[in-house]
Amino acid sequence: MKKLILDDVSVECLVESAGKSFHPEFLFPDFDPSIISEHEYWLLPRFIDHVSGRLLMSIHTYVIRTPDYICLVDTCVGNCKQRPSTPAWNDRQGPWLQNLKSLGISPEDVDYVVCTHLHVDHVGWNTVFRDGIWVPTFPNARYLFHRIEYEFWQENISLDPAARSGANDECFADSVTPVVQAGQAVLVESDHVIDRRLCFEASPGHTPGHICLNLQSGGKDVAFTGDLMHHPIQVACPDWNSRFCVDPELARDSRYAYLHDCAEKEKLVLAAHFASPTLGKVVPEKKGFRFAAVDE
Repeated sequence: MKKLILDDVSVECLVESAGKSFHPEFLFPDFDPSIISEHEYWLLPRFIDHVSGRLLMSIHTYVIRTPDYICLVDTCVGNCKQRPSTPAWNDRQGPWLQNLKSLGISPEDVDYVVCTHLHVDHVGWNTVFRDGIWVPTFPNARYLFHRIEYEFWQENISLDPAARSGANDECFADSVTPVVQAGQAVLVESDHVIDRRLCFEASPGHTPGHICLNLQSGGKDVAFTGDLMHHPIQVACPDWNSRFCVDPELARDSRYAYLHDCAEKEKLVLAAHFASPTLGKVVPEKKGFRFAAVDE
């Protein structure tokens, strides 16, 4: 997406990887192919590959710049991380950090890192491997973790491997714990306020402490929705959870409430995995909602 300018605030999308991803029947246990046919007029070809039927998705970070600070929202998969359950992510070697620098931002410039939740594809660039250990990538940043989210995953790693929740792949050890040990983690509540522009909002279900981030500037409201929705089809089908949601019923409740709020307030929506053009709005329709992309 193009840089979003809201008065004295800007938002950019820093993509780590994008393209054909899951087959919908894999990601969504309640998948119904007839729904795709019903909504293909806005889903194809932007959000679903017409040939393979696979979902078009992206893994990216949002870069928020204000006159007072730089904030990164979610930090993707990262480099050199051992992720054996997902070969495409295992020991990645990508240019994400160089691309951040091409935006004119060095690691030392970052003031805040916000993780909407602590899944493997949202914490990876929290740390880099240096001198044989994992250290925070952003030495001057405060890393904001929801307290409930942090405590859930901290307890999760103490369980027998067979009893652990998925979508973590040991990332807590290499991408979260080193930040805590360095004294840069700040555990916050779901109503945490960074400043008058930027605040948290609870959206539990996908994970226990999942949060959305709300930005207000230039008369506009922007919703950073994390994994409240993985794909635009969930705007039309909010009862469809991903297979990675730990509390399906709570995830549905959070999604319905947030979609209604986004539609009512005409918020600009920036989700964690929506493919380009990424930016859009939740638009009411007779049977519910659809995602209306804002073109580049």
